[in-house]
Amino acid sequence: MGTAERIKPSLGSWARRIAFGTVLMLLALVGGTAFRVWQVARQNDRTPADVIVVLGAAQYNGKPSDIYAARLVKAKQLYDAGVAKTVVTAGGKKAEDNFTEARAGQLWLTRHGVPASATIAVGEGSDTLRSLRAVADQVQARGWHTAVLVSDPWHSFRARTMAGDLGLDAWTAPTHSGPIVQERVTQFRYIVRETGALLYYRLTKTPADDLFATFLG
Repeated sequence: MGTAERIKPSLGSWARRIAFGTVLMLLALVGGTAFRVWQVARQNDRTPADVIVVLGAAQYNGKPSDIYAARLVKAKQLYDAGVAKTVVTAGGKKAEDNFTEARAGQLWLTRHGVPASATIAVGEGSDTLRSLRAVADQVQARGWHTAVLVSDPWHSFRARTMAGDLGLDAWTAPTHSGPIVQERVTQFRYIVRETGALLYYRLTKTPADDLFATFLG
């Protein structure tokens, strides 16, 4: 019997192999999630649905921020194309704000030609999960079950995942204009942020919007 055949792996050798395998699995998990974030960001599903849901973003005394306005422009395009007869705007407000994100979005839509009767403002929730939970309650109470989600490209996969967990059959039609998609560095930072936030959500079933906001400076 040769020397190589007589030598058995030591305990330390097995520990290194296990550690190496664990690292590879973690890298595969993170890399696979990041790829799905990127992949879903590129989709633009205009399949007809019961509602179009616009995820809220910052607003200033009733005026949507540039990021939020880009989402609202996309929602109006979908409404005009007949994707859904109702647009739901989502998002609560900070204590010092006069308007919820949902109300600011609703006002923008009506000022740009969407009938008030075709809009629903759900002004609850300080993060994606809580906002979508409030939206799901309102939508399902009306007997609706399908939704096209409008948000930023990199946010779309996490929003879709959460909506599905809340009982909505949802797909995404993200924005492809606005400050978030203009620079590659910004795109990379958002992909990193959303990958971490989605993995955190899958592990804990709790939102990570504030936790991972530091990635955006």
